[in-house]
Amino acid sequence: MEYRSPLANVKGLGSAKTGTSHWWMQRVTAVALIPLSYWLIIFLHLSLNAPFEETLTWLEAPLNTVCIIAWILAVFYHAAMGLQVVIEDYVAAEGKKIIAVWTVNLSFLMLALAALIAVFRTLLIG
Repeated sequence: MEYRSPLANVKGLGSAKTGTSHWWMQRVTAVALIPLSYWLIIFLHLSLNAPFEETLTWLEAPLNTVCIIAWILAVFYHAAMGLQVVIEDYVAAEGKKIIAVWTVNLSFLMLALAALIAVFRTLLIG
């Protein structure tokens, strides 16, 4: 039994089949950020209270470096997906919606790259 009208079939209206993966990735990144934020808190504590050399020594440990990089990737991806949902839900005009989503994604990509470059440059100093 077909519930869609013939016009809807012709126009291709209906589910785009990507909402489930988007929803799951939002939840996966949220869960991943819980333990990864532990490393961020330690890193911020060291950055504010310890000498630079001690912070650099901590960051040079492979596990700490990987966790900070994973936090950067997860947090920017999670934030971009969250803002995309807000834009899709509250911006009515299709053109403005597309431009806003692209702008948000490019902005978060640039911020993530800047954060990764900062981590790698800090590691190169040591």
